[in-house]
Amino acid sequence: QVQLVESGGGLVQAGGSLRLSCAVSGSIFSINTMGWYRQAPGKQRELVAAIASGGSTNYADSVKGRFTIYRDNAKNTVYLQMNSLKPEDTAVYYCNANTGWGAYEHDYWGQGTQVTVSS
Repeated sequence: QVQLVESGGGLVQAGGSLRLSCAVSGSIFSINTMGWYRQAPGKQRELVAAIASGGSTNYADSVKGRFTIYRDNAKNTVYLQMNSLKPEDTAVYYCNANTGWGAYEHDYWGQGTQVTVSS
């Protein structure tokens, strides 16, 4: 079992910055990849950024150059630094932990945190 608790969302003006945090607890050793997803009203949930256990990262094209995902292993926390925010970044942001392999693969999700960017 893995538990994820997000924080750091809020209301910000376009061009501003926010940092989201995801505190991880439980079977951390089983995690393959940590990611941030977002879901805007009426839209499907989409991957924003991910970081693998080896440290490699990938980003959605829409956030490349503006968002950075990183982790602090000592604090068991994954962060999403969001700069140059745009109104279209408005969404509920979810932390994700992918664990296991094959038939034992499982995704864990946080409760979500709202990010609202005003124009």
